[in-house]
Amino acid sequence: MTQQEWPGEPGWSEEDPTVGELDLEARTSLRRLSRGVSDYTDEQAEGYDVEYRKLRLERVVLVGVWTQGSLAQIEASLEELRALADTAGSEVVDVLYQRRDKPDSGTYIGRGKVEELRAVVRETGADTVICDGELSPGQMIALEKALDVKVIDRTMLILDIFAQHAKSKEGKAQVALAQMEYLITRVRGWGGALSRQAGGRAGSNGGVGLRGPGETKIEADRRRLRADMARLRKEISGMKTSRDVQRERRDSAAIAQVAIAGYTNAGKSSLINALTGAGVLVEDALFATLDPTTRRAKLRDGRAVVFTDTVGFVRHLPTQLVESFRSTLEEVLAADVVLHVVDGSDPFPLEQIAAVNSVIGDIVAETGRPAPPEILVVNKVDAADPIVLAELRHRLDDVVFVSARTGEGIAELEARLELFLNSLDQHVRLLIPFTRGDLISRLHEVGTVTHEEYGAAGTVVDVRLPAVVAAELADFRAEGLGA
Repeated sequence: MTQQEWPGEPGWSEEDPTVGELDLEARTSLRRLSRGVSDYTDEQAEGYDVEYRKLRLERVVLVGVWTQGSLAQIEASLEELRALADTAGSEVVDVLYQRRDKPDSGTYIGRGKVEELRAVVRETGADTVICDGELSPGQMIALEKALDVKVIDRTMLILDIFAQHAKSKEGKAQVALAQMEYLITRVRGWGGALSRQAGGRAGSNGGVGLRGPGETKIEADRRRLRADMARLRKEISGMKTSRDVQRERRDSAAIAQVAIAGYTNAGKSSLINALTGAGVLVEDALFATLDPTTRRAKLRDGRAVVFTDTVGFVRHLPTQLVESFRSTLEEVLAADVVLHVVDGSDPFPLEQIAAVNSVIGDIVAETGRPAPPEILVVNKVDAADPIVLAELRHRLDDVVFVSARTGEGIAELEARLELFLNSLDQHVRLLIPFTRGDLISRLHEVGTVTHEEYGAAGTVVDVRLPAVVAAELADFRAEGLGA
């Protein structure tokens, strides 16, 4: 397959067809979250005493609650949490987990485990504790009081990573909205700020019936958050209109659209590079791709297609992100076919598949649009456990096993993609006048020309076309030579 419009793109590399250096240095420079005093001064100038969770993660302890599943599953979940923490730029100094029927309602892990965790925090010098779950505001406050260090949960960590990696205006706005939706129920003041009043006193201009305690500082913070959220929603709505226009242009061009979706770090960007040579950013980190990347390429049969690399999914993806990124995730529903990429080297790839299907199901339910057909692609087979691959071959039907790094299975995937797209086409024979060379060019661009010959009245073309194009060219059907 060849990719059009590239090799002059920045980030092209001859050494590895799956790796693009595009913005890699810039992304890496954002990995460390420690900030100077001036950053905090800027935040205070905004008028918020609210802790906005722009985290300074350095030395962290991971904490999990094992409520179900095997020991290997809880360890895999905590290993994923470690990868998330590493991506956020922190150093994991210890990992603890506890077996419980359900998380403790007061402290998430129970009083006895809190004492053990406090000893670990003091011994390691950790300044942050990350819990592998979503904490209630009460649990977060109780843990911070007991441990005297910052406590965050899995949701806050993922939101922070998204904030680091978003680079487009739309991506930044979507992440900011998701953070605010999460924080508005967790607004906390510091010290006396929690009860400070913004109201009047006797004799003030409030008038009869309007004097009293007034608005607390925490209420003012929430009001500002709601105003900012309304502004961001309006901005994102305008950006969605622009995205819809671009999508309509692609639809009108009748070029097949292929969305590449899957679990984070499953190798989606590597796969699109292997298929098109696009030079898309590839980094061994979670959520390296947040902004959809669209690349146009040609299949081996000459058909033009558009590949769209989408944001990765993860287990327990915060609902705020699903809502904020809905316009981006709708790219999946707009495609003719989805390449669902699975990390074959993961110890539990079936759980990855379930997590991705759950998110897509939520989008389908919200939008009312049906999900397009999918081709399941198990990537990284060169690094996968043979036993895991054997289980996947037994449990799954109609799967392509590939390695974007080595190229194994890529030709088979291309063939499967061609076969599927051909099944959506109509087979027609058209008589194109010699004066309409533009139509001949379009047939080669959007269809698969199987035979072409020249007659007295024009060019007779045997071609497979998308149904919408075949309908447009119905007047050019060759008599007696129909589909």
